[in-house]
Amino acid sequence: MSEFASVLRSWRDRVGPADVGMPAGAGRRTAGLRREELAALAGVSVDYIVRLEQGRATHPSPQLLGALALALRLTEDERDHLYRVAGVAPPTRGVVPQHVTPGVQRIVDRLGDVPIAVFTTTHDILLWNPLWAALTGDPSRYVGIERNLVWRHFTSGHSGIEYDAQHEEDFASDLAADLRTAVGRYPRDPSLARLVARLRAESPEFERRWAEARVAEHRSSRKTITRTPVGPITVDCDVLTVPGGDLRIVVYTVTPGSADEAKLDLLRVTGLQALATAPAEPVTSAASG
Repeated sequence: MSEFASVLRSWRDRVGPADVGMPAGAGRRTAGLRREELAALAGVSVDYIVRLEQGRATHPSPQLLGALALALRLTEDERDHLYRVAGVAPPTRGVVPQHVTPGVQRIVDRLGDVPIAVFTTTHDILLWNPLWAALTGDPSRYVGIERNLVWRHFTSGHSGIEYDAQHEEDFASDLAADLRTAVGRYPRDPSLARLVARLRAESPEFERRWAEARVAEHRSSRKTITRTPVGPITVDCDVLTVPGGDLRIVVYTVTPGSADEAKLDLLRVTGLQALATAPAEPVTSAASG
């Protein structure tokens, strides 16, 4: 058995379904993830997982390796080992980090009473909890560049979200400034360079803000999510930075005792039920790298 197949099987065996938010179910013969569960999390077929574990599938893509690292809750060292034994160079320190550590994943898992998501420093969404999806819509519907919040904001607007005039101005300015800050940190990241080039070419508003050469990081805002099953909910948005990983944990909270708190409590029930009964969206494998 190859080293890749060996570690993939060992790491699958050590992750329980509860660790990734899946029901354990009855009649399990192993405490670890089943192959079909890992396949669903990574966005590939069960047959492909079988072939990987048997050494019959070679040259998995970097996108798939990133999805496997996320699903298996790998540390950064383990992720790099997975890449190397697959014959792929690990992500370099010169590109925007996308690896979600087990500790950050546990934060998202445990804070189920607030909407929470994890983004890269360039605002690509990587991970979210069910309440985030119930409030803002399921992010798994986005693929490719559409997973980037800055791109969607400047090319598609923010339908379903309202800001007051000052917050809207500050938010748009902060997003452009965030990307300029990221360019300074990761000047050799080709994906970041392509994102900025496309934004400048396709969004006059982004180009105008880019020309201001403002450098900053977006940290907070207030917004109203208008398209929810329980009506509009006004939330405070706070952005927390993960030391060492350059990830952003975005948390939505509401004023205690307010009507918004009551609506969020109701959404926790009705919204999550709607997600559970809705047809499953295709799982992408571009969420981590």
